[in-house]
Amino acid sequence: MTNKPKLKPRQVGRQVGKNFVGQRKVKSALVPVLPWMYCGRPGETRGQVNIGWCENYLHVPDGRYAGGKLQLPDFMKEDFLQIYDNPHGTRRAIISRGRKNAKTTEAAMLVLLHLCGPEARERRFTQIFSDAQSRDQAALIYNLCVKMIRLDQHLYNNVVLKDATKTLLCPMLDNTYRALSAEATTAFGLSPSLIIHDELGQVRGPRSQMYEALETATAAQEDPLSIIISTQAPNDSDLLSVLIDDAQNGHDPRTVLRLDYAPMSMDPFSENAIRAANPGFDVFMNRQEVLSMAAAAQRMPARQAEFENLVLNRRVEANNPFVSQNAWKECGGAVQPLAGVALYGGLDLSAVQDLTAFVLIGRVGRVWQVMPTFWLPEVGLREKAARDRVPYDLWHRQNYLSTTPGSSISYEFIAQELFRLFSNYNIRKIGFDRWGMAYLKPWLVKAGFHEAQIDEVFVEVGQGTQTMTPALRDLEQAIIEKEIAHGNHPVLAMCAACAVVDGNDSARKLSKAKSSGRIDGMVALAEAFSVAPMQSNTVVDVSCLIA
Repeated sequence: MTNKPKLKPRQVGRQVGKNFVGQRKVKSALVPVLPWMYCGRPGETRGQVNIGWCENYLHVPDGRYAGGKLQLPDFMKEDFLQIYDNPHGTRRAIISRGRKNAKTTEAAMLVLLHLCGPEARERRFTQIFSDAQSRDQAALIYNLCVKMIRLDQHLYNNVVLKDATKTLLCPMLDNTYRALSAEATTAFGLSPSLIIHDELGQVRGPRSQMYEALETATAAQEDPLSIIISTQAPNDSDLLSVLIDDAQNGHDPRTVLRLDYAPMSMDPFSENAIRAANPGFDVFMNRQEVLSMAAAAQRMPARQAEFENLVLNRRVEANNPFVSQNAWKECGGAVQPLAGVALYGGLDLSAVQDLTAFVLIGRVGRVWQVMPTFWLPEVGLREKAARDRVPYDLWHRQNYLSTTPGSSISYEFIAQELFRLFSNYNIRKIGFDRWGMAYLKPWLVKAGFHEAQIDEVFVEVGQGTQTMTPALRDLEQAIIEKEIAHGNHPVLAMCAACAVVDGNDSARKLSKAKSSGRIDGMVALAEAFSVAPMQSNTVVDVSCLIA
């Protein structure tokens, strides 16, 4: 342990800052070099220089080796080399692996590299930010930086700590770092050259106002760098999943992807699967504790999803999803034409401004063909997209989502659309939740439906377990047997990914309260299965059964 410096960091910061201002007055073209700064050995690459600086001046901030010299494990060295020695240059780096692999410590090292290390020497007047979804998470990187600074006298003498605002200053280079939480208003007006997005996998949906605000703020920088360090998000539609999938497609050579996860083909409870997602298994992790977690997840299925997501770094929803993403994707075949086919539907009406869903199903052969229709109010569509973190505006342009006139759901418009569908298709029954039907029925009559037709075709479907349990069983069986084709409709896929079950196999229903997003499409699909005959109308020749 080094001796405590004699001067407080704020005092030294003022002294160094004052001297540096004096240099600036004479407009010196020289770039200030801190006397303790590691400049590398002859022939070393940029990445190797950065590794050397970390191992020379940084100490382990916590854990059983706290205070000791930092020695980067091989997988971290590979991260640095890929980020800083990319021949195309790196604009974005994504580092994703299981929990407890020192991801936050690595993020703190990157912050200090750009605040007062070799990267800072070439980038004076730099603004550095890290962001997280909560204040506590946002403080983690800052706190680790502070611990590393206090463990090295050179850093302690040259960096000013401001705990109240979670800010670090390097006055000699005029560089600043600040930790932000997901309060997007604090991100506007900034001009970052380095951004650390911490645990971006916690963002649900494909959009984050904080992420977008910080990323668009880099436009004034000549060579900005964004680094995402996180375990995977649970759903394909979540922001981090979208970014990882784009990186895997290789569209931009300036994007570096470091993804460690256990493939779905591996036994989730095996040590090999754990090692695949955790390169620091033998370095940072308690082997006995992690294996105990695997054994507990194997004994208690309710804990398996969380274990797979957080430890194996798989895309698995930690709640109790109605249908797995893989099973849903396997039913993404093209929807066959439904003209003349007997159709059954489900209608999930929304309140005022929310998503309204109408889903028709019809059996062609053994496969149920799914034809969904979704509506949102026309006014404020972009704002709703930002609120729900879902690209409603894009889906509307792609004709996957329709709009009703005005700023609230127009039951008159929906009634007219239903009458149009009834005129074009052979619709036998429509299941609906009685909520809102009293308001819709007058508009159905005005649109052209007869009272007797409404009473015959529209069937009330209770939302409790008594009605929904058999409907969900039939829908689940159709998905498992791949006897459903939904054509990968993106709005319905979003609803399927968010749908969470409340209850057990003998009594269950879809829970909007527990779901991570809109599930209206899946509710309507379940209602359609509730009113549809599950047995195909196959004619049996009795004579063939007589011996």
